[in-house]
Amino acid sequence: MQIINSLENLKLKLDRLYDEYNFKSRLANDPIEFPHKFNNEDDIEIAGFIASSFAYGRVDLFKPIIGRILSIMGRSPYDFIINFDHNRQGNLFSGISYRFSNSSDIAALIFALHNVIVKFERLEKLFKKNFSHDDLNIEKALKGFIRAFEMLNSQIINNQSAGFRFFFPSPEKGSCCKRLNLFLRWMVRDRDIDFGIWKGIPKNKLIIPLDTHIARISRCLKLTKRKSADWKMAVEITESLKLFDIEDPLKYDFALCHQGITKLCSLMKCRECSLISR
Repeated sequence: MQIINSLENLKLKLDRLYDEYNFKSRLANDPIEFPHKFNNEDDIEIAGFIASSFAYGRVDLFKPIIGRILSIMGRSPYDFIINFDHNRQGNLFSGISYRFSNSSDIAALIFALHNVIVKFERLEKLFKKNFSHDDLNIEKALKGFIRAFEMLNSQIINNQSAGFRFFFPSPEKGSCCKRLNLFLRWMVRDRDIDFGIWKGIPKNKLIIPLDTHIARISRCLKLTKRKSADWKMAVEITESLKLFDIEDPLKYDFALCHQGITKLCSLMKCRECSLISR
């Protein structure tokens, strides 16, 4: 009975934080701002993939990089990708780098996207090629998605640095795939600031975009027992959140990012969250 009451209490708090969340202000401080600048679904998909690919580290550092890349791609990122000529246009990204990836890696990412779009027309079509409603979640589809990128771009991968391969993590390698799961949340969820332009994939098949903040908060709230922020932890947290909303567990991604949840954890005298507040 105590466990049930504790779960109900946590659900009430998470629901309140979600209901109070200022999604409009989130747009100004989140990489999802970039695909929101486009109206065409093809452009939203490409801009979303580019934006999520660089969504790690400090927001004030990666947002200018995303902005520069998309400004080069012009009014239609999709048209730019479909018509991209690596030999003629690869140098357009000279001088742009971020963390692990240099300008050559960024040009190779654009070329890899070009090869995939020429073959499949949409990233959605490629992802759904490996998706089944019988699967527990999107793990198999995500593995197939990454394998297809690797197969179509094997020559690029073999010739590029680790900075290029960093764009393509996979559950097969144990990665939590935070950036790809963020992209999938944007494309599949049809609520709040997410787009919901990929139809036919249930929201409860998604996996939470896991970063160090979500990992620490989730350990504090007993949403996971795992210590490593890997794919298994992301799945375990998502399964725990289904206890609160079985149809749309990732809506709590916003609540867990809320400053109020850190205050809640500090009241619980959680060692994990005391580390965050220092």
